Amino acid sequence: MALENSLSTDVLVIGGGMAGAWAALGAVRTGARVTLVDKGYCGTSGVTATAGPGHWWVPPAEREQAVRQRAANAGGLAEAPWMRRIIETTWEHLPTLARHYRFAVDSNGRTIFKALRGPEYMKALRAMLNEAGVTVLDHHPALELLRDDQGRVAGAAGLRRVDQQPWRISAGAVVLASGGCAFLSKLLGADNNTGDGLLMAAEVGAELSGMEFSNFYTVAPACSSMTRAMSYVFARYFDAQGRELDIPAGPGTMPALALALERGPVSCSLDRMPQDLRDALPTISPNVMLPFTRHGIDPFRDRFEIVLRGEGTVRGIGGLRVADDECQTTVPGLFVAGDAASRERVAGAVSGGGSINSAWALSSGLWAGAGAARHAREHGATRGPLEAAGELSLRTGHATRAAPDEATLARIVRELQTPMLHPMQILFRQQQALTQASELLEGHWQELQQRAPAEGALRLKARQTAAMVACARWVTLAAQTRRESRGMHTRSDLPHTDPAQTHRLSVGGLHKLWIRPHAVVQPSRVAA
Repeated sequence: MALENSLSTDVLVIGGGMAGAWAALGAVRTGARVTLVDKGYCGTSGVTATAGPGHWWVPPAEREQAVRQRAANAGGLAEAPWMRRIIETTWEHLPTLARHYRFAVDSNGRTIFKALRGPEYMKALRAMLNEAGVTVLDHHPALELLRDDQGRVAGAAGLRRVDQQPWRISAGAVVLASGGCAFLSKLLGADNNTGDGLLMAAEVGAELSGMEFSNFYTVAPACSSMTRAMSYVFARYFDAQGRELDIPAGPGTMPALALALERGPVSCSLDRMPQDLRDALPTISPNVMLPFTRHGIDPFRDRFEIVLRGEGTVRGIGGLRVADDECQTTVPGLFVAGDAASRERVAGAVSGGGSINSAWALSSGLWAGAGAARHAREHGATRGPLEAAGELSLRTGHATRAAPDEATLARIVRELQTPMLHPMQILFRQQQALTQASELLEGHWQELQQRAPAEGALRLKARQTAAMVACARWVTLAAQTRRESRGMHTRSDLPHTDPAQTHRLSVGGLHKLWIRPHAVVQPSRVAA
């Protein structure tokens, strides 16, 4: 689609995954003009499009029990009103997909809303966006936010991948739905999830929270990036000598697997999966069997080598701090949805997995979109010149070194992946390793500061690299500061939970990082 150098809209949504699509729908249903920009193609990019996402789908009579159970496992950091809120919003809005999505039915003819087929889900959302009149600009990655003379976020700028030409869109408000940061771990569908939105938001002063809870891992065949976890509930694991390992099901699985993999190769068999689930698997997750078929493996009979893929903040908790009921960040005019937002309010200190995270993506998208539209109406069209807020890899005031080339960027990414993705460093955190990681990451940040701005096709890659370094610094600082083990965050040198640390950690800053405790406050009223 052709695009002039400069456009205007009421609400600009950055990101075209599940949360971004719902955010655009939430805004356009209020009568706002909405533009959505996606780094990839809205409808196929992001982690939902390759998955079989479940939702936290709870009938009314069961909701209080579900909330109590979740709160009991949330490390004291979740809020019951917000959990009730996402359950209700999901229950109300997920069925509206039916115009464009064929829901499955069970043997009794009842519609199954809880589990969806990711590719068809995203195709349906794209059709709903087109039907609602949302302007969708594919392959238009955003590089930086724009703000007005009042400090409000009022648009964004980026480039068109087809010709590397710049674009600039002014807006009454912006919704960041750009996903989390998986540090290019080969998590399926997550190559676009490099934390770009988190960096852009920090450049305008937004706060992050929950970054220490960013250490989720998924089992995958060593021959593939197929990180769909449901099948591994039935897995048996074996060492290099073929001896079955005593790997517990549940929260202890990943640490036990990490220790086993540290000793040598680990293989897996799915022979305990019931036959009815084997038969249903192609419908539930149609792509799961493809890598096995390509490599001539029958996972229900053969053993296959496995690895652990880190998911960073994608199925972790951390992201931009949600400051109000409409999912506005701590910066006026900037709203956030999905994996770009901290999910502590609904998931606490333990990942919501697909269920809660998917319900959060839908709900926060709708709330943020409607909130952004309200903000745009109240503050009117932007006036006067807008300031571009981007720094690293876009404009460097005191460059002393040449712009980074492909090899330099690849080296930085490779070196930050060790402290961010190696299971032994992330699942068994301890002070010495965290200090070493901090020193390494500060060195990378300073190097990028010294480099001249990237040019051409490398602008996006340089910006993504800067975002990953920024996210890694926030994660490391939060992990150092939480001097206890709580939920997902495990310190091998501090294995106990400290009741005095039942608070969240807000973190931010770019060249000089800061961190402070943030109380868990049960709001007096949270509207559904």
